[in-house]
Amino acid sequence: MRGPDEQQYTEYVRARLPMLRRIAYLLCGDSHRADDIVQNAITKLYVHWKRARDADNLDAYVRTIVVRTFLNEQRTNWLAKVRLVDRTPDVPAPTGPDYETTQVLHAALARVSANQRAVLVLRFLFDLPVADVAATLRCSEGNVKSQTSRALESLRKHLGDQTLSMLGRRSSR
Repeated sequence: MRGPDEQQYTEYVRARLPMLRRIAYLLCGDSHRADDIVQNAITKLYVHWKRARDADNLDAYVRTIVVRTFLNEQRTNWLAKVRLVDRTPDVPAPTGPDYETTQVLHAALARVSANQRAVLVLRFLFDLPVADVAATLRCSEGNVKSQTSRALESLRKHLGDQTLSMLGRRSSR
């Protein structure tokens, strides 16, 4: 890739990087791993940029790459690729009014299957319609609906109905 194509790619990725990191983080729950997922996804995007830029909806195309990169990583056992260190890096504790709620939600999301997590993130956190989620995950709309139902049931079990209702009220503000 040269010249204008590379400039278009660079501008696109620079503008969308925060969104891509957010998707990856919501899927995997780890910022370092999210960075790895995004890096792999934008590398795939670079290789296929000429085809990608002609897509009807470039954002949906790239979001699909990120989700599939995450799901493929789940299948290939990401932990087998991790290099362990003898000292944990010092990371300051995040603060904020909803930090605790966010942590509870992330912990509950981590307890559902990767496919169900992908469905929940795309449906509720990115507000995509069932048809778009089905296209992204290459499955039927009925599968998305049943995965959504099962995932919400699992979240209710892990969070309790009261906590899930509280989260729903917060997101409707």
